[in-house]
Amino acid sequence: MVIVDDGSTDGTGEIAADFAACDPRIRVIRQPHAGVSAARNRGLAALDADFIMFLDGDDWLAPEAFALLDRALQAEPDAVAAYGRYAFVAEDAGPGCVPLSVRRGRLPCGDLLPRLLTRNLFANGGQLLIRASALASTAPFRTDLAFGEDWECWIRLAQKGPFAAHGGASPLLYVRERQGSTYLRMAADPEAARLCLDAIFSQPGLRARLGQDGCAAARDSAQADTAWVVGRELLRHQRRREGLPWLARSLYRAPSPRRSVLFLLACLQPWLAAGHRGPFRPYAR
Repeated sequence: MVIVDDGSTDGTGEIAADFAACDPRIRVIRQPHAGVSAARNRGLAALDADFIMFLDGDDWLAPEAFALLDRALQAEPDAVAAYGRYAFVAEDAGPGCVPLSVRRGRLPCGDLLPRLLTRNLFANGGQLLIRASALASTAPFRTDLAFGEDWECWIRLAQKGPFAAHGGASPLLYVRERQGSTYLRMAADPEAARLCLDAIFSQPGLRARLGQDGCAAARDSAQADTAWVVGRELLRHQRRREGLPWLARSLYRAPSPRRSVLFLLACLQPWLAAGHRGPFRPYAR
């Protein structure tokens, strides 16, 4: 285990060093604050392993997560990575707490590039167990992206091969909904979404695979989905007047029965209790 202390000020480095002093398998690297991409790249460069997982400091794994993801990878020798379900938990939650929500439905597998070009399928790097050989041939995380840097990297990874999925009903990753997190701060920012899409659709390999027309169509789908995310997050931050136009824009560009029903739910939000607002439930204050 490599722990990258990216300029923390809360005692993380000291606590991690105490564990490292007792266990030679743990290594702590300290650096001035440089952001999540630089931290992941630094940790990756320090590892010599067959499989890699990037676990954020405020999330945790189910005890059987590695074994189940390893089993999924062994069953699919060509797969570049394996993933399972995740759950969102409250900021003050710990193992054993009831999740706020759990990712349900069938987990797609195989060639995920078409799906990933529309939306990020993964909560974060802690949901993926990645073959180091596939990751080595994928460029590192882009340090110039403050938002969506993982999505951009997963799209490059998906061009290397298929993904395997562990389809069990229980979450393997628990993601803490933390008020100061990058996602909560930036997912409602249209400019952050635009910069991420610019980075994704400027990938040379993507243009070579899809062609100019294919890239344009994929970007249209991605823009419709990111507009929905921006609108949803604005509503969750209780900025309804700003959020509804973004939802309407998404619905216009990519209409679907499900999105139509959710848009109606968003319009009715002021008259619904917080627990009945579905994906638009407000963040805890």
